[in-house]
Amino acid sequence: MRYIKIYLTCLHTAFSKAAAYRADFILGNFITLLSNIIFPLVTVLIYANGAEFPRWNMWEVLLIQSVFSMSSGASAMFCGGILWTTMDNIQSGSFETVLLKPLPPLFFIAAANFDTGSIGLFFGGLVMTIISAVKTGMCNAENIPLFLLLFASGAAVMCGLDLIMAAISFKWVGNSRIPEIFDSIKEFGKYPLEIFPRGIQALSAIIIPVACVGFFPASALLGRLDTRALISVLPCLLFFLFGIWLYDRMIKLYEGVGG
Repeated sequence: MRYIKIYLTCLHTAFSKAAAYRADFILGNFITLLSNIIFPLVTVLIYANGAEFPRWNMWEVLLIQSVFSMSSGASAMFCGGILWTTMDNIQSGSFETVLLKPLPPLFFIAAANFDTGSIGLFFGGLVMTIISAVKTGMCNAENIPLFLLLFASGAAVMCGLDLIMAAISFKWVGNSRIPEIFDSIKEFGKYPLEIFPRGIQALSAIIIPVACVGFFPASALLGRLDTRALISVLPCLLFFLFGIWLYDRMIKLYEGVGG
């Protein structure tokens, strides 16, 4: 209960800050949402010019990308600030101030850095998901529980990746390019999995299960999910738990300013 109260207090502080700087909050969320709408617009242009992804119509692909945006927004709200805050504190030598707090360091950083700037991305993705789902005409309410399970798994793997990257920064201080590499890998979750070679499919479904970020949840909502894909839930959970373990482990190896 103590941790819940602390987290709720941090949330209240984050929203109070956003309310105090309303223009910044609105513009920041709008720009974040706008930057993530580019890919759905590219999909619209692809289909408008007569091209297509085999066996997937435009609204089905847009559903995948809308779920991807919603999952990205959810994970960024709760875990996105951990990576950059950790890197900044290590590089500036101020991580000791985190260690002095009477709280687990990871919990404190996650609670104190709730990202209100990703709220627009989440709700924008939610609106786009609803519109795309209605347009496909294939979504049933009975598919929603499976969709939510895979959606949570996708958010978990993205949080796990953020935690792993943050943990690496304790020893590899100049790792600012690592997030770009992982962002490139996450792009595979925006498209139908079967358009990729088998090696990429295995990478996206099992090894680094980014297919759970967009493709698998959308497939579940459409009733087109291969039940074998549910095995991806396990590596998603393992990524998240491993990220927490690695972060706590690397804290013990922290040696001061510069890592």
